[in-house]
Amino acid sequence: MKTWLVGMISAVTVFFSATIWSAEVDETDPFKLVEQVANQTFDRFKKDKAIIDEDLSYLKVIVAEELMPHVDYKYAAYKVMGQYLRETTEDQRLRFVEAFKGYLIATYAQALTEYTDQKVSFSPATDFSQEKMVDVSVNIIEQGRPPIKIQFKARRLKDNTWKAFDLVAEGVSLLASKQSEISNLIRQQGIESVITMLNDKTQQKIQKEVKAA
Repeated sequence: MKTWLVGMISAVTVFFSATIWSAEVDETDPFKLVEQVANQTFDRFKKDKAIIDEDLSYLKVIVAEELMPHVDYKYAAYKVMGQYLRETTEDQRLRFVEAFKGYLIATYAQALTEYTDQKVSFSPATDFSQEKMVDVSVNIIEQGRPPIKIQFKARRLKDNTWKAFDLVAEGVSLLASKQSEISNLIRQQGIESVITMLNDKTQQKIQKEVKAA
């Protein structure tokens, strides 16, 4: 998947943030959640652009504070572990979930270095009253490029609120791709080695990628 596309996808993922400058986000409606937070997050990036330009590591702060509260990273982490979940201890699972959360924060922060001012259009909401999982469709619109169709996958929690757990772009599930990558590493190197690897990636410096001429 092209770097610019990954960056745009991750930028849209941040729309699941919980910034409360103007109004509370309606977490009981996955469609309203996406639209409300998208609008508020655009304002956050515009407001903090000077800080981001001065220190790219601030993107980690934004992701950690705004995105992660609305991402079911524990569910995603367990899915990524796949069949190896049952082979781990409770302590290993707890540490893996935290390491995976940090890895997601660093990954999204790095991709967000490509964020500019893309626009988003939202598909009409559907009846989700009887659903446990829904796909929320949006279009990423950037001048000079064809629209990119993306689906956010969200799941209903026990308290009837919703959280995102996956993103599908160009037919590719980011969760499925991470599951394949990380589960293979667990098989080859063991859970402790993978936890260490994820923690190391979390600490990597955020840098602006230099695009080839």
